Amino acid sequence: MKNICIIPARGGSKRIPRKNIKDFLGKPIIAYSIEAALKSELFDEVMVSTDDEEIAAIARQYGASVPFMRSAETANDYATTADVLLEVLAKYCEMGRKFENLCCLYATAPFVKAERLRECYNLMQGDIDSAFTIVEYSYPIQRSLVTDGKLIRLAYLEHKNSRSQDLQKHYHDAGQFYFSTIKNLEENQFLWGEHTAPLILSELEVQDLDTMTDWKLAEMKYMLLHE
Repeated sequence: MKNICIIPARGGSKRIPRKNIKDFLGKPIIAYSIEAALKSELFDEVMVSTDDEEIAAIARQYGASVPFMRSAETANDYATTADVLLEVLAKYCEMGRKFENLCCLYATAPFVKAERLRECYNLMQGDIDSAFTIVEYSYPIQRSLVTDGKLIRLAYLEHKNSRSQDLQKHYHDAGQFYFSTIKNLEENQFLWGEHTAPLILSELEVQDLDTMTDWKLAEMKYMLLHE
């Protein structure tokens, strides 16, 4: 099978400027994603989709391909991830190259390892046409609270006296990477659907990167994992 890894990395970043190439413990954060993808040996092509020349240069430095620049239409705040991926696939098709599976790997995912990529890819067996990383909520969502600014109440009153250990576990997207068949993406215009398998990560392997506090926490977690 022919597989492509697409790493979306546009130049604009509202909350953390130049986030996709910001230094993370000694090298641009995008380097971690590129290196993990290459080390996995899963892909015929590891490419970065960007509208930014500096990002493109750094991506090439670490071994990724940047055969073309992202269009203005898919570099704005309203383009979806699917829009970006489909544009990349269409460009490769014009170049005479087609793929069967893709991995959308985010540029700000320093915890991703080659082994995790292979593990997730191997979940795509039988009728499974997509797979991605998830992590358990650190506190039962059935015990969550809501407020109108003055008073608080339980969001799920039926669980007022439920024991935490009796509540069903809930998970959220870990925001690291997604595998999908090209057919699934083209038909659904989305990376996952009814035939999606989960790769469950530990909380130590996951960290949002929306603020500088998040960034420092991610560096602390990374150092703890690699001590």
